[in-house]
Amino acid sequence: MEELTKAEERIMQVFWKLQHAFVKDVIEELDESPKPPYNTISSIVRILEKKGYLSYKTYGKTYQYFPVMSKQDYGKQSFRKFFSNYFDNSAASLLSFMVKEKELSKADLEEIKEIIKQNS
Repeated sequence: MEELTKAEERIMQVFWKLQHAFVKDVIEELDESPKPPYNTISSIVRILEKKGYLSYKTYGKTYQYFPVMSKQDYGKQSFRKFFSNYFDNSAASLLSFMVKEKELSKADLEEIKEIIKQNS
């Protein structure tokens, strides 16, 4: 599937939360003030539908949209791309980065060790 822009991803977050929504429901859910114009959000929703992230049910001239891809599946897809692009698919590179840059606590490191033990 095509990658999402930041604006598209923000709208998908609303759909993952609501599961089924009309464009007006999405606008109401956004924290922005003033609220974005209906046509702007409607355009983004139609793009998401064309990209295959949303589908819809028709009620007369109104469309109720729902996610086709789960938030979890999108997260996996995004992480795989991120992992490949920035860490060359190397778990050691990722963990090294996390330890150096994130300043993991001893408790975090112990939790990582336990996860490794359980999955090896």
